[in-house]
Amino acid sequence: MNSNLMIAIAVATGLSLGSIGGLKAASPRTESGIASVYSYEAGSRTASGERLNADALTGAHKTLPFGTKVRVTNKSNGNTVVVTINDRGPFVRGRIIDLTPAGARALGFNGLAPVTIEVVG
Repeated sequence: MNSNLMIAIAVATGLSLGSIGGLKAASPRTESGIASVYSYEAGSRTASGERLNADALTGAHKTLPFGTKVRVTNKSNGNTVVVTINDRGPFVRGRIIDLTPAGARALGFNGLAPVTIEVVG
């Protein structure tokens, strides 16, 4: 298959999928799922090399760049907090972010909570 035909198919497919029934792709800057609280050992380091700090407003995400700021909203109570991504994870199906105990406290939960995250910086 030549490259012009492949491009034409890709363009046609993208246009037709986007126009069917007014479907819109979800923003890649917003996700919904489950947040969990970090489990860690004192002195542990994050994937970015920083020391884990239970009192810092930081979190782990599978793909967002280190240093990204995200607003996390607890869907159960409406509480929000902005955290900085400095680690990788969580690697459990359905979970989208791991938070430090300080981040979880700000959101009013311990354990697990349904959340929405939005990239803010």
